[in-house]
Amino acid sequence: MPTGTDADVAAVTEANLALYTALEEGDLDALTDVWVSGADADDVHGAVCVHPGWPVLRGRASVLRSYALIMAHTDYIQFFLTDVEVEVLGDVALVTCTENILSSGDVETEGELGPLVGGRAVATNLFRRTSEGWRLWSHHGSPVLTSGGDDDGEGDDEG
Repeated sequence: MPTGTDADVAAVTEANLALYTALEEGDLDALTDVWVSGADADDVHGAVCVHPGWPVLRGRASVLRSYALIMAHTDYIQFFLTDVEVEVLGDVALVTCTENILSSGDVETEGELGPLVGGRAVATNLFRRTSEGWRLWSHHGSPVLTSGGDDDGEGDDEG
């Protein structure tokens, strides 16, 4: 259940959605606007990001560079967010969600879109209230490992 005022929860929800919309559209300018600005983060501190399988990235420049690389090497990506929870406490907001991801796979013939592949990650997005509104301060994505078994995640015991 969301906490905080309805207006704050709505604004944070919108800021969170802006992150995923910018990624889907490959819009680096819009993505840059989602993150804390140079007034709140420099090239070494103030922004933190962990993409699934990546080391911790610190500093606005490293974080934005990582997204530029992802966008440059991704022909198609779409996020279906589920299990979204928003908590607001003062000037900090926490969003947790499941990222159900559909993206293009490796291309067999140049100039064509690769096959669509699915994946899932859980994300924690931490926002700060700034003079420019709610801005992303930290993103942490962790892949959800699937065993290929039952939906309860335990898999089959057959050998």
